[in-house]
Amino acid sequence: MIIRFLAVIVTGLAVIAPAAHLFELSGKIQMSEQDYFVVQRIYLGWWMAGLLLPAALILNVVLALAVRADRLALILACAAAALIVINLAIFVIWTQPVNTVTENWSARPENWRALRRQWEYSHAVNAGVTLLAFCTATLAALRPAT
Repeated sequence: MIIRFLAVIVTGLAVIAPAAHLFELSGKIQMSEQDYFVVQRIYLGWWMAGLLLPAALILNVVLALAVRADRLALILACAAAALIVINLAIFVIWTQPVNTVTENWSARPENWRALRRQWEYSHAVNAGVTLLAFCTATLAALRPAT
């Protein structure tokens, strides 16, 4: 029971940061360079929220093992874990390279607008991916124990 609970809670907590980025997107995507670089400073230290993703991955794998006797619950838990892997892949392929080039938005490269789009939209996509992971983890956890 504790694994079911933790998988849902930690996966739900992992939704918060990308969802915050999604909700900010419409206001931030049109900001001037000066304003955007000032606002980006609020994310210093947000790497800690990223630690929820590996924890959610591990917990959903453990959940899959715990519910493996129930085929549907197993599929749902595996889907949750796979969606977390997709989130991490999106981050590594599209988000982190921007963090590196912009030195976490302290350097201003000439193509900062293109980098902003890549950074903002990768977070927006990850909001949806992580929400789906939360939904599938929740559905797996709600299946009756066998």
